[in-house]
Amino acid sequence: MNINLAIADDEELFRVGLAHILSKDSEIQISFEAGNGQELLELLKRSDPLPDIVLTDIKMPLLNGVETTKVIHQQYPEIGVIALTTYNSKPFIRNMIDVGASAYLVKNSPPNKVIHTIKQVFYNGFHYDKYVMDILNCRYATTNEGGKTPFDDEFLTEREGEVLELICKQYKTSEIGEKLFISPRTVEVHRKNLLIKTGVKNIAGLVIFAIQNDLVPPIIIE
Repeated sequence: MNINLAIADDEELFRVGLAHILSKDSEIQISFEAGNGQELLELLKRSDPLPDIVLTDIKMPLLNGVETTKVIHQQYPEIGVIALTTYNSKPFIRNMIDVGASAYLVKNSPPNKVIHTIKQVFYNGFHYDKYVMDILNCRYATTNEGGKTPFDDEFLTEREGEVLELICKQYKTSEIGEKLFISPRTVEVHRKNLLIKTGVKNIAGLVIFAIQNDLVPPIIIE
């Protein structure tokens, strides 16, 4: 199965080089490239099919990566957005995750890590490494800026809670089924119900919602 990928970055040499490297993977197909967020959104309007994933820089002219991600998350929630940037500070990471980014990488990441992240987002809906997950755990454990909502014990069934925790730990559908002794189809039913109950648009949003509202224990990534 091909993973259709779009790249948005105002540094043309980096963008073209990245597209060349990623296209060597047999599963990845470059849909198009854009020099800024505004151009990316215009290309998305004319794209059929839509890309599965967008790799975007944060600092871009006309429309930056944060605002671009916000629009994509609202209008195209089925598209996974991966931030790929030189900025690795906590505020940048929090901003991108808050507006819907499914993963966050720095530009000096090795190509195999970028490819691995792309595939994790495609197959699992998100991929937060240990550094990003630690930031999220710390943020919502020590502050109430996420606006926590009190939920009673009946908000989720016991099975939904188990599925949700394993989703947050980045297990695949088949792995969740094996651990809970249920079929992958049943896992997908629970996943759909969790999205409906929480009112979020995709799996990345579900994970943030769960952490933000203490629906799962702190997620530790080895």
